[in-house]
Amino acid sequence: MKFMVTYAVHQGKMHDAVKAFGQMTDADDEADRGGVQLIGRWHDVGAGKGVAICESADLAAVSLWALNWNNDLEVGITPVLDDDEAKAVAKKKFDLA
Repeated sequence: MKFMVTYAVHQGKMHDAVKAFGQMTDADDEADRGGVQLIGRWHDVGAGKGVAICESADLAAVSLWALNWNNDLEVGITPVLDDDEAKAVAKKKFDLA
């Protein structure tokens, strides 16, 4: 299942959050995700917010990843569908060929 993970840095935590992320190696980043597959991540560094799209069969794993950052970030997790999956829903709902 794919998830959209949004974040916004807590007031007064911008430098702590950016520094912590900036110091991470690729191996640190992978370990931080705990097996959650990262599809892509985009940051608005100046505003302290961003979004990641990830994939996992386990919502708990995505939640654990979010908890690694909740001291500095407000994190939202939303299940999402890609284009093909959304089209399949539409076809099923409206009996489209």
